[in-house]
Amino acid sequence: MQDRTAVIAGAGIIGLTTALELADAGWRVTVFDQREAMSEASRAAAGMLAGRDPENPPALRALAQLSLSLYPAFLARIEALSGRKVPLRTSRTVQAGAHRPAGIAPLAAADLRALAPEIDPGSLEFFLLEEASFDAWDLAEALPAAIRAAGADLQEHTPVLRVSPGKSSVHVETAQGSLSAAVFLNATGAWAPALDPSLPVFPRKGHMLTVELPGDVQTGCVLRTDAVYIVPRGLQRYTIGSTVEDAGFDRTVDPGRLQGLFAKAASLWPPLRESRIVESWIGFRPASEDGLPILDTTAEHCWVATGHFRNGIMLGPATGRVLAQCMTGRAPEIDLTPFHARRFAPASLSS
Repeated sequence: MQDRTAVIAGAGIIGLTTALELADAGWRVTVFDQREAMSEASRAAAGMLAGRDPENPPALRALAQLSLSLYPAFLARIEALSGRKVPLRTSRTVQAGAHRPAGIAPLAAADLRALAPEIDPGSLEFFLLEEASFDAWDLAEALPAAIRAAGADLQEHTPVLRVSPGKSSVHVETAQGSLSAAVFLNATGAWAPALDPSLPVFPRKGHMLTVELPGDVQTGCVLRTDAVYIVPRGLQRYTIGSTVEDAGFDRTVDPGRLQGLFAKAASLWPPLRESRIVESWIGFRPASEDGLPILDTTAEHCWVATGHFRNGIMLGPATGRVLAQCMTGRAPEIDLTPFHARRFAPASLSS
């Protein structure tokens, strides 16, 4: 009988969506994480399903379209398994940018202010996108429970230390012992080079905050520019993000960075000047050299999925789908050539 066992390092959205796909296909899956599941970039995210954002790299289009098409069934599956809802918090985004999509007209001033009362657009031209968002904290509570309900073994606070591929299996050493499996996936995000130093992936620190705005002036739309985004969370709360910093794995929350973000948001939407900060945090996005994910085999029986940068939440279901297809010997349903590791210089390749 074919060995249908898989080990995944990293219990963020990429690792867990892949685990769910494998478990649903009848594979026995073990997922390890050095901390709690969904505790790093996946929990820190704003939760925007920005697959139609014209600022996305064109090479992401097919993967993003696949992921958006999978999201309704993915969230329904998570709810059925975990018993926990991941409700959509918004359905529209008011965006400014240099690349307005074809066929979408700019918003007239009156329409803009109807969507975002008292907005101060300055010289920016805004347009409307049909785009959903949810609270990543909701998913962070539901997805690990769903994985366990699907039959996967989720082992938190257990880092993978070494991976040794062989002819017929891969040997995985963890802080709690070792095991072998038919396939292995490195889905540790910004920490992926710890298991494969050749991977050109780096942490990009981001500060974020949530504010509470009293009063009648509210908006139900995401507001997004090149400088800042404001995401409604319900109950008069808004998440504001995000900085992009080359600061390694420094976990310090910098009050100056937070105040700078707050000032940008309040400049765009002045009602926020009456709000108060209720939460703040940082996350480490995994960024590749060219800003695109790395989805590839790195050695016999070994795969990697990292480099999703700001789009891990949005690309999670599609990444899990195509990686599971590859890991089980099937052809992926979209072309993964743009995400192969060999697009980098030879010195960056692991094989």
